Amino acid sequence: MPLHRGNSEAPDGGGPRRLSVNPFYGEANPVGGMTEAPPTHRLPDAPMSPSSAYQLVHDELMLDGNSRLNLATFVTTWMEPQAGVLMGECRDKNMIDKDEYPRTAELERRCVAMLADLWNAPDPSAAVGCSTTGSSEACMLAGMALKRRWMARNTDRYPAARPNLVMGVNVQVCWDKFCNFWEVEPRLVPMEGERFHLDPQAAAELCDENTIGVVGILGSTFDGSYEPIADLCAALDALQERTGLDVPVHVDGASGAMVAPFLDEDLRWDFRQPRVSSINTSGHKYGLVYPGVGWALWRDKKALPEELVFRVNYLGGDMPTFALNFSRPGAQVVAQYYSFLRLGREGYRAVQQAAREVAGQVAEAVEKLGDFRLLTRGDELPVFAFTTAPDVKAYDVFDVSRRMREAGWLVPAYTFPPNREDLSVLRVVCRNGFSTDLAELFVEDLSRSLPELRRQPHPVTRDKGAATGFHH
Repeated sequence: MPLHRGNSEAPDGGGPRRLSVNPFYGEANPVGGMTEAPPTHRLPDAPMSPSSAYQLVHDELMLDGNSRLNLATFVTTWMEPQAGVLMGECRDKNMIDKDEYPRTAELERRCVAMLADLWNAPDPSAAVGCSTTGSSEACMLAGMALKRRWMARNTDRYPAARPNLVMGVNVQVCWDKFCNFWEVEPRLVPMEGERFHLDPQAAAELCDENTIGVVGILGSTFDGSYEPIADLCAALDALQERTGLDVPVHVDGASGAMVAPFLDEDLRWDFRQPRVSSINTSGHKYGLVYPGVGWALWRDKKALPEELVFRVNYLGGDMPTFALNFSRPGAQVVAQYYSFLRLGREGYRAVQQAAREVAGQVAEAVEKLGDFRLLTRGDELPVFAFTTAPDVKAYDVFDVSRRMREAGWLVPAYTFPPNREDLSVLRVVCRNGFSTDLAELFVEDLSRSLPELRRQPHPVTRDKGAATGFHH
């Protein structure tokens, strides 16, 4: 999460800002009436009425972007009303307290079993897993398991030897965090030419006796493409034959692990690959749940070292737990079970197919405008990336992002990592709720912005960070 400073001065330098209160907002303050607006950076001295407090917060939040028009985020922005009701009924239940809320715990267990089956675990009953607050926490847990397994195999060399983790330079920032927090050397496979993700052979060449594992991304956040997990496993099989090194694979399926099982059933990226030891996904992305839930699964108990599992009895009962945090609401887990129960395989297939079709249609329409070059077409994740055509000199992708924001659309513009820092792109994420009608409006607004952009003498958005709030 972002870091914030503790105070803020008024624009005129006259001290801390105060919120403005409309005198007609509602009933008077229960402690004698509101005579002045409340401060913004210290607690007010007295309470105010619920309606006034609500209106103040509500009005300020109107200045946020519209989440349904946010084409930067992978996170679910629409669920059925019934799911919202269930979440409201469960928001006061602490997910960690499995003795007090045994049915919520049972729904979590069922979700893990369903995912183990969906991801083709050799014995779904032997797979182990847990819910998390999202894929970032799930990746941390998977990385910890990889490191502990490596430490157990190298007790005579650790801590003198420094462990490393091999991955493409396109990984999500949570993997940088993992390596930093848990003192693991990141070994990054750079992008080359038109290859925008990990190369299996290059990844294998970076492995040595200190490699705890290799991360494969099923759906790169940069362009929506799948990394070739089967080819990666084959390269590591060949490495083991040559050197004896047995390097496990973790699949970061934050998005693709809830797309590929329904739309790409023959793609062997999951536990059908014996080298895949663990998989994570975000329930709150293509798992179709509002923000706040992820999942981490291991092939079997051997893949998750027992010393990482804690047992807590002071809430009552015996509760094995594996997580970085402790208390969190059960609402998102209940909503995940609702989505699994409500949609089933056919329902998920229909939703993800619709998203992929919309992505393909929008990508084709963008290409037909003539000013842009597609990098991906939304035929893996329902996501596509594009950049300006070589002959476009008057504007760049940051100008496009700025103009689309003026129309209400949040479209991220960003540069690619090494060795393609020269490439700046726009990316469109098509989610459940981004309908064909909305897609047509998006293309219309993009087309409408082009004449004025073409009349620019040169790209004008100098501050790239101001053009978009998106950063990898």
